Amino acid sequence: MRIARWTPADGTAPGEVGEGFVIGDRVVAFPDGATVADILAGGQDAARAAFSRVKGEAGTALGDVHLLAPVVPASVRDFVAFEEHVEGVSAGVEGKSFVAPEWYEAPTFYFTNPHTILGPGDAVSPPVTKRLDFELEIAVVIGDAPGVGDANLTTEDAASRIFGYTIMNDWSARDVQAREMKVRLGPAKGKDFGTSLGPWIVTADELDEYLDADGFLAIRAEVRVNGELVGEDLVSNMGWPFPELVAYASRNARVRAGDVLGSGTVGNGGCLGELWGRGSTLPALHEGDEVRMTVEGIGELTGTVGPIVEAPALPPARTRSRARHR
Repeated sequence: MRIARWTPADGTAPGEVGEGFVIGDRVVAFPDGATVADILAGGQDAARAAFSRVKGEAGTALGDVHLLAPVVPASVRDFVAFEEHVEGVSAGVEGKSFVAPEWYEAPTFYFTNPHTILGPGDAVSPPVTKRLDFELEIAVVIGDAPGVGDANLTTEDAASRIFGYTIMNDWSARDVQAREMKVRLGPAKGKDFGTSLGPWIVTADELDEYLDADGFLAIRAEVRVNGELVGEDLVSNMGWPFPELVAYASRNARVRAGDVLGSGTVGNGGCLGELWGRGSTLPALHEGDEVRMTVEGIGELTGTVGPIVEAPALPPARTRSRARHR
């Protein structure tokens, strides 16, 4: 099953959002006005029951709608699960390829902004930057599962909480990111201005055939900039399979229906930062550039670069007295 959100392509009903299934070349709304959030809360059983009720309906031609991000995330965690990506980016930042021993100990992630989510075809509005980049990722969308909790999940229980998969583009301003991470915190403003998701959620059962013997998704992921292939990898080159990412996220915390967990950038050119670290002279992204990501079994997500948005200036930190009394 493919699950999506959309608006009419002709703009006749601004603010009207449809939510439902993509069936062949049409979209069909969920029954009884249900939303994606409702379906995720009901889990795979709710999705199958809803699909059986509406699969025969005419719906609306896919070409007559504009797809939105397929979920309004409750939260967004983004991992760094591809060793090759870490090797390439570290070479660009530190002058040599390096993977910290701590990377192998646990699947590290950061939280990004769930309020700047973009959908298929949407333009990103970056901050002032000379090093705008994309990041090709696959994300899981969390749903509920009968009898399975939210916290300290086993890998098996975590697998049952994976409702489906979508493509994720973690837009990045590398120069902003590099500055703020020297403070040993972040990334923050180098990332949180835009994350693209789409084109839809493919339910987990649709990708079961691609799981290898170790539980990794052996699907091909590619990224093109202005039509030129610049990166490609197998998602099974991750350091951890997706259920282990979900299980780690739930340690002494909670994962809830609607949470999105990104894999981190694939290797072999999944972002310009990695390619720059390996000596590539490809330019940073500029206004008007198109980034098109294709993932086997899921679909295609396209995003464009819009104009830079300059935020109001802030002063630097004040150097003040450290007196401990008034």
